[in-house]
Amino acid sequence: MTGQDPQSIEIDTSKPHPARMYDWFLGGKDNYPVDEQMARQLLVLDSRGRDMARVNRAFMHRATRWLAEQGVRQFLDIGTGIPTEPNLHQIAQQAAPDARIVYCDNDPIVLAHAAALLRSTSQGATEYIQADAREPATILAEAGKVLDFDKPIALSLLALLHFLDDEDGAAELVDRLVGQLAPGSYLVLSHTTGDFNPEGAAQARAMYKARGMTLRPRSRAELAAFFDGLDLVEPGVSLSADWHPELGEVIDVPGDEPIPGYAGVARKP
Repeated sequence: MTGQDPQSIEIDTSKPHPARMYDWFLGGKDNYPVDEQMARQLLVLDSRGRDMARVNRAFMHRATRWLAEQGVRQFLDIGTGIPTEPNLHQIAQQAAPDARIVYCDNDPIVLAHAAALLRSTSQGATEYIQADAREPATILAEAGKVLDFDKPIALSLLALLHFLDDEDGAAELVDRLVGQLAPGSYLVLSHTTGDFNPEGAAQARAMYKARGMTLRPRSRAELAAFFDGLDLVEPGVSLSADWHPELGEVIDVPGDEPIPGYAGVARKP
């Protein structure tokens, strides 16, 4: 495990953190009153916040399973979040016990639970990097100690890029990371959108900004732009719930309105 010592963790509980809010939406216990308070305020804007988290999680499971079935044996997951079983490495290693997985997150509370991320099969490997997504050089250097960048890697940026604005270099980050991947690698993205409720998305963005955080919902076309130069896997950029539902773990949500999130997987030629 690389980065900060778990024994010296200092968790800032004065403001909410997306990883801890996500944990609260999923019914976890690793969050603080400040996280719950903001999560509940977001539920006022859209009561399906918990469903959004569950749908995103289910997409991760399906995409990881699909990638393992395609022969991918290396995974780099940036913006890991607090462990919620089954984790990505458990899905991957169920299908391919020799899979190697590197996780990365910037929230110290994830580091505190990193042991749960490191329970690998004996044939494979898992590692955890404590780093910010905006530090690609650090991530690539540390990941290179576990993963072979001369062979295909699945790069997962799940529910991450909507916390980076355009001027923060979201597109440049994706380009930098994908540029280091070997041909035959994959990029896996999921992302919130304001396409179905622009007013609510604008209110959520303002709520984040008031707390010193970034929320940048993107349209379907804006998310598709991150895949430029790559070969999108069918069905392309779709609603997260509509990406290969036949692979299982479809979340039943009430109502007829779509859960406002897109997802896609693309192969590097």
